[in-house]
Parts: sequence; C-alpha cells; structure tokens
Amino acid sequence: MIFRRSIVSELTSTASAVFTVLFSIIFSVGLVRIIGQAAGGRVDNQAVFELVALTALVWLPIILTLTLFVSVVMTLTRSYRDSEMVVWLTTGRSLIDWINPVLRFAWPIIVSIALLALFVTPWSNAQIEESRERFEQRDDVSRVSPGRFIESGGADRVFFVESVDILDGQVRNVFVSMRSGGREGVIVAARGLIEAAKNGDRFLVLEQGRRYEGTPGKLEYRTMEFDRYAIRLESRADQPIAERRAKTLTLLQLVTDASPLNLGEVMWRFGLPIVALLVTLLAIPLAYVNPRVGRSVNLIIAVLLFASYLNVLNTVQAYVQQGRLAFMIGAWVVHAVVLALVLVLFARRVYMQHWLPQWLLPAKRARTRAA
Repeated sequence: MIFRRSIVSELTSTASAVFTVLFSIIFSVGLVRIIGQAAGGRVDNQAVFELVALTALVWLPIILTLTLFVSVVMTLTRSYRDSEMVVWLTTGRSLIDWINPVLRFAWPIIVSIALLALFVTPWSNAQIEESRERFEQRDDVSRVSPGRFIESGGADRVFFVESVDILDGQVRNVFVSMRSGGREGVIVAARGLIEAAKNGDRFLVLEQGRRYEGTPGKLEYRTMEFDRYAIRLESRADQPIAERRAKTLTLLQLVTDASPLNLGEVMWRFGLPIVALLVTLLAIPLAYVNPRVGRSVNLIIAVLLFASYLNVLNTVQAYVQQGRLAFMIGAWVVHAVVLALVLVLFARRVYMQHWLPQWLLPAKRARTRAA
C-alpha cells in the first residue's frame, strides 16, 4: 500500500508540473501565431482568444500524452538516481510491480485523452474552420480595422482607414489601392460609409476625395476629384460554408462515409489513447539510469522515441488516406511495433543482465581463458 501511494503521489505532482509547463508553451505559441494572423487580416481580430482556446483544446490530447510519458520517465529516473529503486528491488519488488501503480495513475488521463480525441477535438476543429470561413466570406470593408492595411479576398484591392466612428458607422481618412486590367488606381477620401442598394448590392461610398489612375511604367496618369464616389463590394456573406475536412467531422460521420480520407482520421483518433497507454508502459523500462552516468540521457532518448512514434503514426495515417495502405493494417502495425519494443525492454530489465549471453561478453571470455 505504501509502495503504491508513494508512486502515485509523486507521479501526480510531477505530471502537474510537466503539464503546466507544456500547456503554457503551447498556449503562448498559439497566441502569438493567431495574433500574427489577426494582424495580417487572415482571422477575425475579435475572435483571437476564442481561436486560441479552441486551438489549445485541439492540442490537449498530445499535451496530456507527452505529460504522461515525461512524468513517468522523470519519476522513475529520480528513483534510480537517488538509489530508491534499489531499496524497492531489494524488498522483493520487481520492475513489473510498477505497472499497476503507474496505470492506476494514468488511466483517468488516458480516458480523458480518448474523450478529447474522439469528441472534443473534432468539435474544436469544426468551430475553428467555421470561424475562418465566415471571416473570409465577409465583404472587404467589413474586415478592415483602423490603422492597418488589409488586402481584399481577391487580392486586387488594399484598404486602409485611419479611424472608425462607431455612432454613425463612418470611416475617416480612407485609402484604397486597386488594380484592374493592367492599370492601377489609388483613391483617397476624407470619409466613407457602406450603403445597400435595393437589389442587395453593397457599395462603399466615399466622400470628398481624389482618384489617381494610370499604367505602371508610364507617365500618363489621370486625376479626378469627386464629392461622392461609390465602389461596389464583392459580398460573399450568403455563400454556404465549404465542405468540411475530415478532422472536423464527427465520429459517426466518418464511419458512415468510410472513404480513405475519413478512415485515416478514424485511425488517428483511436490511435491517440493507444499511444498514451503504450508510451506510459514504455516509460517504465526506459527510465533506467546509472547514477554514475548523465541524468538527462534517457529523457532525451524518451522524447526522441515519442516524437518518432507520432511521426511514424502520422505517416501511416497519410498512407491510409492516400489509399497506399489498407486501413486494417495501418490501424495496428505501428502500435504492434511499439508494444514489441515495450516487451523487449521489460524482458531486458527484468530477466536479462546484458543484451548478449554471458559467454559472448569480452570480460567473461577473458576469465574463462585465465581459468
């Protein structure tokens, strides 16, 4: 009882610290990336924190899986380094006895990873996709923010407004750069507003300004002053949302339409909790460290193995989605290899003192000759 409680308690405290660090890093990186996209006009600046929260939910299964792996490796490595493992082993405890308390600590997190991967992550991806598509379908001026140059959806216009009057909906000091038919035009105006015609067309109406138009490389430019100038806006607000990608579909939708693309997504979602279980077991024999050797070698190896595991699984998923590999093979082949590695490492630590038989070792051969 003391053995289990001490292990679970230390694993919980270590996992809390590891999760806090990893989540803070992912959240900060996501926040900086999405703020950069908002500054470039690719996402709605009013939905930045919503997108960051949804992105964090998408990454949460990977973060929890890595937290499990690193926390088990760090806890057992500390036990080896402080010779605490020697005490447990001399009392009759085998390395296999660590499986029960480690899984007792890990199973709630593995269940959470399964729920996140199967239900929460697809919902988060769908919300992110819808938010981006709705923003792209807004008309050009609706996407303009004061003090920034914003490119239109067709990449043929650039808008800039200095300020916006919230009370009357007017913009002040407007700059518009347009390109059409090999000619470029620049419009500057003191103010502007959006008006809707009876047929539903929307226009940006500029007041008290000038228009400059000409062909690049030529000196012939035309200047026109106006009191009122209307620019028709390309409105895409009524267009339907595009067909969703596989990662945004629910599990039922993926199974109903069993295309290679959807089957690859199913393989990935069910694979994440399996990855969490296998890397948790892999961490037990992998945590062995000689107290007289460097302390971080096994942790580096563990992180590299984790990254390789996910990358290979991602590659197999791509093969399944491309139809180059059957789903029934791709769903288990990578996990089977890792499970075999787990069994080999356990056998090495529990039943074998060396990878090679004693009679093949140089020191053993030397003692045999001396005898």
